[in-house]
Amino acid sequence: MKARREYPSRPLVGAGAVVHDGSKVLLVRRKFPPHEGRWALPGGLVELGEGTDDAAVREVREETGLEVRLEGLLDVATDVQLDADGRARYHYVLIDYLAKPARGGVRLNGESSEYGWFTLEEVRGLDMSAETRRVLEVYFKGS
Repeated sequence: MKARREYPSRPLVGAGAVVHDGSKVLLVRRKFPPHEGRWALPGGLVELGEGTDDAAVREVREETGLEVRLEGLLDVATDVQLDADGRARYHYVLIDYLAKPARGGVRLNGESSEYGWFTLEEVRGLDMSAETRRVLEVYFKGS
């Protein structure tokens, strides 16, 4: 049974990665809500029976075509978007790993409209969620 993303009955768990190469990180521009049209880390929902680390690797591969090697847990974030009545329209617990490209080139699937490799200075000017920005700040502070 597929999880209902909008107005879920409970928080949904997502896994993704800050994929870095040199001084740049890989971001994708989302095609669909939440955060439609905004830059984001590649990632998605954890499937039943799947570990969050495996989900992060799978989601990066599905969204970008890249095989990555995880280097460790980077951050755990919560992304809640309330509607005008104060109901949770979207509620995600996001587990983000640090990863390096292992092989392959970027080939987007249908979930994203574009991708880019960005430096810290370039990231500052991009439209993204507050949680994505915070996770990237954690990464750039530690790099």
